[in-house]
Amino acid sequence: MTNLQLLAGCYLQNNQAYSAYHILKGAQMAQSRYLFAISCFQMDLLSEAETALCPASEPSVEVPNGAAGHYLLGLIYRYTDRRKSAIHHFKQALSMDPLMWAAYEELCILGAAEDATAVFGEAAALCVQKQYLHCLTTSKLQSSAEDCNLVDTRHSVSEDTSPRQLKLMPGLKDVPGNHHGASILGGTSQPINSGLSNISFYNTPSPMATQLSGVAPPPLCRNLQPNGQNMSTVNTDTSPKSSVNSTIQAPRRKFVDEGKLRKISGRLFSDSGPRRSSRLSSDASLNANAAVVSGNGTGNSSKYLGGSKLSSMAFRSMAVRKGQSWANENADEGTRNDVLDDSRLNVTSSTSSSTPTMDAKSYEQEAANFPIGGQTVSGSKVISGASEILTLLRIFGEGCRLAYSYSCQDALDTYMKLPHKHYNTGWVLSQVGKVYFELVDYLEADQAFGLARQIMPYSLEGMDVYSTVLYHVKEDMKLSYLAQELISTDRLAPQSWCAMGNCYSLQKDHETALKNFQRAVQLNPRFAYAHTLCGHEYVALEDFENGIKCYQSALRVDARHYNAWYGLGMVYLRQEKFEFSEHHFRMAFQINQRSSVIMSYLGTALHALKRSEEALMVMDKAILADKKNPLPMYQKANILLSLEKFEEALEVLEELKEYAPRESSVYALMGRIYKRRNMHERAMLHYGISLDLKPSATDAASIKAAIEKLHVPDEMEDNL
Repeated sequence: MTNLQLLAGCYLQNNQAYSAYHILKGAQMAQSRYLFAISCFQMDLLSEAETALCPASEPSVEVPNGAAGHYLLGLIYRYTDRRKSAIHHFKQALSMDPLMWAAYEELCILGAAEDATAVFGEAAALCVQKQYLHCLTTSKLQSSAEDCNLVDTRHSVSEDTSPRQLKLMPGLKDVPGNHHGASILGGTSQPINSGLSNISFYNTPSPMATQLSGVAPPPLCRNLQPNGQNMSTVNTDTSPKSSVNSTIQAPRRKFVDEGKLRKISGRLFSDSGPRRSSRLSSDASLNANAAVVSGNGTGNSSKYLGGSKLSSMAFRSMAVRKGQSWANENADEGTRNDVLDDSRLNVTSSTSSSTPTMDAKSYEQEAANFPIGGQTVSGSKVISGASEILTLLRIFGEGCRLAYSYSCQDALDTYMKLPHKHYNTGWVLSQVGKVYFELVDYLEADQAFGLARQIMPYSLEGMDVYSTVLYHVKEDMKLSYLAQELISTDRLAPQSWCAMGNCYSLQKDHETALKNFQRAVQLNPRFAYAHTLCGHEYVALEDFENGIKCYQSALRVDARHYNAWYGLGMVYLRQEKFEFSEHHFRMAFQINQRSSVIMSYLGTALHALKRSEEALMVMDKAILADKKNPLPMYQKANILLSLEKFEEALEVLEELKEYAPRESSVYALMGRIYKRRNMHERAMLHYGISLDLKPSATDAASIKAAIEKLHVPDEMEDNL
């Protein structure tokens, strides 16, 4: 079964979930059930995935793979519209692994996240410390036996062993029992639940180095000795040092996932009509090691379904970043890799259980010194490093929670508290760009996303929102360039095709734009924003029926995707189904209570339902929410006109002229009011100004018709 787990992991790594599904079907071991559930999740067989994790015949059986298993089960419940169960399992995952950022982000998306200071507080720090001590103790107890096996293995390798055999031998111990395997979600690979003594300090041999330099692969367990001895004393020629210092160096495999299921969010207003929006997110997951700890401006965003024990986290912290060679990363092996500084030391997390034979005093003794790469590091430094990471996570988490609750200004203020080196990273700047987008501050959003692109040109985090920003500011050249760059980076990512669709939509080629958005949906059916963009294009083509279906599909993926509720409200408003329209706008408003645009259209629907006083109250709230938005002031003037409160309407329009001095519809509405008051000369003046501002053809025709009607009473008086 161990071999089948390894084979299934290989299939999952190679995006062949169907192969892993067939070889693991019916398996009973915990790790096999977990890998089988991942393959089912990728194939959208959510019912089978749930059964694998929680067999109906054994209701009391423990969810396999600890925190990672609960996280996967939470995703399954989320996508089967069982919100309470999803929240429960995400919280369970966080309680078992306080450093599992992905679970906290999912809670933010569901609107159920607790204050980050509570989640990543003292209790989390204590949990991490206990896990670290337990993992350290376990590794000490197991290291001697493994070292003996390792020596036997290395002595059994003859000098004429083929490179292929040399490469495969370290892999024979990659899946001991059911401790770890390979996990993939949405086509991305992650390390799974590995034990410290098994994978923590593996040095995956490079095929190029093995085949071309003739250097034997490094040992399975890098320098992990009870007494801190260096394994190079066993066989000097095959030590990690000798392989690193060889003439030809090859890139080391990177285990940190570059991609993930991104759930992104934004805003939907472009002056006078429904347009694009997206949810924050997501796609916005944070790798607690690469993005938070490194602080070098190249943080990677990733989610992991794998177990988050000390070993896998430590291994991820040592993984080479994309585009860096082994030689560059390990130019000075002794100071750069074997001895980890405080900021790159392990972020520890594992299931908190204790060894019966070890008491608190022995734990403290074990934690005093920690051998890593032949060097001894103080355990207190590891613990203080974990505390520092939790401090950062409190800021990241609070910013993420506020952003998903659409407290945009508060979210910005929170991100500003980050140290300079952490703020100027691709992930953080992408989140800042999304928040500015929600605030309809497109220039600031453009700047933030532009900086994120400079820092991480290979990242797709938030790029669908960035393309929408460029759509709103009508930067067709920049949008075209961005779309081509994203396609060349990853043509199988939905963000790339969303950018391409926005590019065509800006050129009014809605049919081609729709095809691109449909391609994004095809690549990731769980990408809610792509469904919403399809709905926008159908509405632009006046295919309301299909538009409604697309918005409903987006809501099946994410019930809090307020943009889809807004889109449905707009469709029903255009169809004059005002009750339906009011319902959907109100649903969107319950999710995002700070959107001036949503409140404006909610007031419009209420006015159409003859609930004008209530509509006026909503419009006043919309004006206070965003004084730069001209829409609620214009709609308020319309409502006052219908109530024949001409003076109040004119006061609102005079104020509106200061914010939108070149908006023709404002002057046209003032002309209507003056006509109703029989002030024909002033009405004619404002109609003329409105025509001079070059309104659309439809508006121009209606203004000319109003001018013609304006002279009818005068002509009748002359005939008399």
